[in-house]
Amino acid sequence: MTAPIVIYTDGACSGNPGPGGWGWVCMGGGEIREGYGGNPATTNNRMELQAAVEALACVHTRIISGELPAAPVRVHTDSQYVKNGISSWLAAWKRNGWKTAAKSPVKNQDLWQQLDVMVQKTGAAFIWVKGHAGEVWNERCDTLARQGVAEASS
Repeated sequence: MTAPIVIYTDGACSGNPGPGGWGWVCMGGGEIREGYGGNPATTNNRMELQAAVEALACVHTRIISGELPAAPVRVHTDSQYVKNGISSWLAAWKRNGWKTAAKSPVKNQDLWQQLDVMVQKTGAAFIWVKGHAGEVWNERCDTLARQGVAEASS
């Protein structure tokens, strides 16, 4: 069996809303890749989602190109919002025309739709990890996300 592709993601914001950043680390195919970026005016939840979208888009491209073998994909996030959204809430939002149980529009619908597409393409499973608890790869993603905040702030 092929070893899983392991991804860690994180988002950060200086103020909420404010300048934000996202970062990811991907381990697969015997190598480690990283990515990060930022936005001058955003929210923490948007950056958490953007990190997952960007990481899965990179993995999908690398699998399609043959650079990575098709393998189970595991996304580790310290965001309960992302974990619960993709694992528990998304199906109901889609059934309800992108409305919450309270009949209000789903926040960040654009990113949820992108994440949904990437999850369907990669079959990714999401795992929650406690943030700022000394987990090496989660801490690395936090550093990358903060670099995105710094660049978005300048």
